[in-house]
Amino acid sequence: MKLYDLPGPPSPRRIRIFLAEKGVEVETVPVNIREGEHMQEAFASKNKRRTIPALELDNGTVLTESDAILRYLEEKFPEPPLFGTDPEERAVVNNWLHIIDVDGFCAVADALRNSISRFENRALTGSRDIAQIPELAERGAKRIDYFFEDLEEQLNGQTYVAGDSYTVADICALVVVDFAGMAKKDIPDNCPNIKRWHEEVSARPSAQA
Repeated sequence: MKLYDLPGPPSPRRIRIFLAEKGVEVETVPVNIREGEHMQEAFASKNKRRTIPALELDNGTVLTESDAILRYLEEKFPEPPLFGTDPEERAVVNNWLHIIDVDGFCAVADALRNSISRFENRALTGSRDIAQIPELAERGAKRIDYFFEDLEEQLNGQTYVAGDSYTVADICALVVVDFAGMAKKDIPDNCPNIKRWHEEVSARPSAQA
């Protein structure tokens, strides 16, 4: 397998953390999206969406979406389980993955991509030019506040996002919380549960992947 990757952006980071938790090493191919390498034909021939991460399987199939990559790796390397160990746990994990992605990750992406000059006409990832909408940046910033509120409540009385066990939900939530810092949205002082959880999950060796 080959992982098309670049340190810095949030989406590839969750794959690296996941692999580190699994103890799995995968060949990585750097794609410098800051220099526009993802728009060049060499990479576009592998991934028409021109996004990272992308995981090229041994049979040549290329997975272009983080969710699909994470689920494939869970099936390929089931230990330790990071999507839950029974139907109820898996349902809770998947429920929170959706919340984290829609209410957290997308909110931060909207706040950044609709406000930063280097994303002009690049308000969405991919190969198409998409104009910025300043109102979406404002709404995204407010949605980050709401995400912190909801995550704070979820972590009240439990160790991790989906319960008492560390899962992929914690990986994705950690990435979003750190990503929010790029939008100048740090963990609010009135969120002690998030602060406690963030300190713990950030201390795991995998968080440095």
